[in-house]
Amino acid sequence: MAKNTNTPRTMESARRVPSILATGLFVLVCLLIAFPLVAGFLASFRPGSEVVTKGMSLDFHSPLILDNYRILFAKFFPKGMPDDAIVGSKNYFMWYKNSLILTVTTVVLTLLVCYFIAYALSMYKFKLNGFLFFMVIATMSVPFEILMLPLYQEITTLGIINTNAGVILPGLCAAGTIFFFKQYMTSLPRELLDAGRVDGCTEYGIAIKIMMPITKPAFASQAILCAMGSWNNMLWPMLVFRDTKKFTLQIGLNTLLTPYGNNYDLLIAGSMFGIIPILIVYLIFNRYLVDGMTSGAVKG
Repeated sequence: MAKNTNTPRTMESARRVPSILATGLFVLVCLLIAFPLVAGFLASFRPGSEVVTKGMSLDFHSPLILDNYRILFAKFFPKGMPDDAIVGSKNYFMWYKNSLILTVTTVVLTLLVCYFIAYALSMYKFKLNGFLFFMVIATMSVPFEILMLPLYQEITTLGIINTNAGVILPGLCAAGTIFFFKQYMTSLPRELLDAGRVDGCTEYGIAIKIMMPITKPAFASQAILCAMGSWNNMLWPMLVFRDTKKFTLQIGLNTLLTPYGNNYDLLIAGSMFGIIPILIVYLIFNRYLVDGMTSGAVKG
């Protein structure tokens, strides 16, 4: 009589092997993703000349110093700092403020505009509905490099060159954001619109008071993506802005690399300090994203 080898312990061990392999793979991916962040963080506590000669590494034996961050915050603590460090620090926080204003404005306006466009395309049936949505999808296949010249001519004609409006308006109707909102709202029950009308709510009231809270997960995820895209955007703002006082952080940091000298000390520390806003946005909206995904629109 053949002996049964499929004991509970053997079956449990067989199920544990794929789990161990998957865990090991995820750990490896996390280490690969975390390496640039950790290496950059350590490099911000070392002289820029050392980073250039030896490169960024995970060498924990080298001494860590605060000189780079003293230069970065020389605007607030100028005692004992040279004039060029104070000027560099003032410019850095000016660029930082410009990026914050531009990012917040871009995220708020983009989410609102894209939400209402997607709401109309998904909740109402009218002529050219499918064609308009097709045009939105078609624009996603056009590289931005092809659109740069006509967009630049357009904002020049409108007289909004060297302004925040010139940076924000061309990308206000983001095709990817509209597509995401529409696909999310297509799955929502249309009975909510009828219920709102029965209660005497206007069409704008339905869109704002009923449907908008339900789409919180979509707002949360797109807020993270829009904030990252606006904060890290350098090419289009660099074409629009002419005044150095309006430069964003990405453009300003790029000006620290010149043929006449490179300010790596301020560049590395400033780059690491520039990650903080995106981390804050992710931590805030990730909580709302999880809460929104666990709540349903209709309770049975």
